[in-house]
Amino acid sequence: MAAILTVNLAVPQPSPDKDQLTTGIDKRPTSDPVPVRPPGPMQDGLGSGLVGDTIGDQQFHGGDDQAVYAYAREDLDEWQARLDRTLTNGSFGENLTTTGLEVNHALIGERWQVGDGGPLLEVSRPRIPCRTFAEWLEIRGWVKTFTTRAEPGAYLRVVTPGVLRAGASITVDSRPPHDVTVALVFRALTLEPDLLPRLLPAAALPEIIKERIRQRVH
Repeated sequence: MAAILTVNLAVPQPSPDKDQLTTGIDKRPTSDPVPVRPPGPMQDGLGSGLVGDTIGDQQFHGGDDQAVYAYAREDLDEWQARLDRTLTNGSFGENLTTTGLEVNHALIGERWQVGDGGPLLEVSRPRIPCRTFAEWLEIRGWVKTFTTRAEPGAYLRVVTPGVLRAGASITVDSRPPHDVTVALVFRALTLEPDLLPRLLPAAALPEIIKERIRQRVH
């Protein structure tokens, strides 16, 4: 059964990449129920969709299209073996560490029902690695390594607010009629821009990505 293993909230730290900012990449599991709601615009909104979470750099992170970040425990386990180091839930800065769900194969616009009557979340886009991510893990060449593997995890919108809890089930409530996955979008945005036209059917992509597609097509 697909479920949330842990809900992870930030412990704000000085950013390893930008001295003038704090970062919320240090996410740690909480046993408390966590309200989730749409945070509003990226630059001027509340940042994270999770109440009590922290977004350090709202120029590029947070906002409605990146309200919640999910990463599969199964993928963390693969990285743990590959890197030969322990990766606890939240190690990649994810809000939700999931199990039993192919996060990278989720379709853009796919909707997840969390629990019985809990929040409804919508897959919006992949995570793109940044220098802060690399500095946080202290792995040389991490951005390239992470990009090449193309298992980025998924950002989610909050369609219906509610409460997130560790152990809550995740049910795929609906799937759109296209084949544009999180992993495909990631590859198109990073190493394989020739794939950008293949993303056209995914109406639920953020406008900033749609603009890149239009530029490529025209």
